[in-house]
Amino acid sequence: MSGDRPRTVRAGRHTVEVHRPDKVLFPGGGAAKEYTKADLVDYYRSVAPFMLPHLRGRPLMVERHPDGIDGPRFMQKNTPENYPEWITRVEVAKEGGTVCHTVCDDTATLLYLADQAGITLHRWLSRVDRVERPDRMVFDLDPSGDDFEAVRQAARLLGALLDELKLPSALMTTGSRGLHVVVPVDGRHDVDEIRAFARDIADTLVAGHPDRLTTAARKKDRGDRLYLDIQRNAYAQTAVAPYTVRAQPGAPVATPVTWEQLDDPGLDARRWTIADAVEQARSDPWADIMRKGRALGPARRRLDALMSS
Repeated sequence: MSGDRPRTVRAGRHTVEVHRPDKVLFPGGGAAKEYTKADLVDYYRSVAPFMLPHLRGRPLMVERHPDGIDGPRFMQKNTPENYPEWITRVEVAKEGGTVCHTVCDDTATLLYLADQAGITLHRWLSRVDRVERPDRMVFDLDPSGDDFEAVRQAARLLGALLDELKLPSALMTTGSRGLHVVVPVDGRHDVDEIRAFARDIADTLVAGHPDRLTTAARKKDRGDRLYLDIQRNAYAQTAVAPYTVRAQPGAPVATPVTWEQLDDPGLDARRWTIADAVEQARSDPWADIMRKGRALGPARRRLDALMSS
């Protein structure tokens, strides 16, 4: 690559032109490395085989930073009319109208979004053919500060409860401050059922550990307690996609991990960046967990028994 001329990248049947590849999206400074748009495109090209299974068939909200992470941020839901015709779109209902979301079904789309400085991809928890019936339930463990040990402890408590309910679960660093705990469900329950169930799980944990955990939505009501956030389990809400880059110094990545890795003293929410997240992806930390979507009926009965005891 010479100067800052466009760079052409072939991906499957499509060619993507990367404009201003030398544009710095992540300025260096301190311990943080500098990364350009070309670096972002190269990362997404490498991680695509591991990331696309978590994106295909799901509406996206794209977080764009055209002038880098220190510039303005755009949360893009509607697909611009000038996007290539080969990019999948889906029109979904919203209050008072519809939204035409982008769907990332292939590597070319992923690279095109990176060229648009789409740094972070936020995905729906349901698929385009069943938008009202999620096949993922997500708990966001959000600490009051940068205390990752509190996140680690909360994850263990939540994981133990989900085990007791006989629900499979998977861990992911957010690339920001906390962890996501993801539960695959069978897609037969509507959004309200999923949200109510997640709320009851969170309330059960908070009742047992009121000094450490909270479900208070307002920050001023949380104090130093970790926030068990279940708000993403609602219609048209999104969660950061596995292996997506976050718009923070050093280009940290939201990265799936195993439950065993939770015990690693070197683990924190920003442990992986675009420099090494692909290596973690190759280890297949979630293995077959996401293929084991469960019906919530038996788990609901177990939870109700716990709540009444």
